[in-house]
Amino acid sequence: MSNDILVRHARDAALAAYAPYSRFSVGCAVESVDGEIAKGSNMENACYRLGVCAELAALTAAKQAFGLEKIARIAVAGGHVGSDGVLAGESVVTSCGGCRQAILEAAHVSGRDLEVISANGGGTIVTVHPISELLPLGFGPANLTDSA
Repeated sequence: MSNDILVRHARDAALAAYAPYSRFSVGCAVESVDGEIAKGSNMENACYRLGVCAELAALTAAKQAFGLEKIARIAVAGGHVGSDGVLAGESVVTSCGGCRQAILEAAHVSGRDLEVISANGGGTIVTVHPISELLPLGFGPANLTDSA
């Protein structure tokens, strides 16, 4: 699957976001090694800290659909939904630190340095980085080998 198609899935997922407070919708699409897609979007809450990021929603959906071990790539896109129902925005959306940590965990489970594709709302600007670059010296399962 091309980056453009995976980004389109992420942009479509953003249209299902629940973002009444920030009005900033984020969608995430996770592709499996078999080409399956799991999607998620952000879900805000009046108690702001209880909101859920799109990446965590999509990783949870991916775990249920095909398992973390089969994750191949992740795409994230976000912006505002216009009155025409189209996702827009010029700034490329990148995963927050907590989501980067969750993606790193999935990378460890999958045994792959997962590619994270980040796009702006319009899908016209796209960057691609491995999770190891986005979270260098990340803390993962291997760091727990000395636990009792």
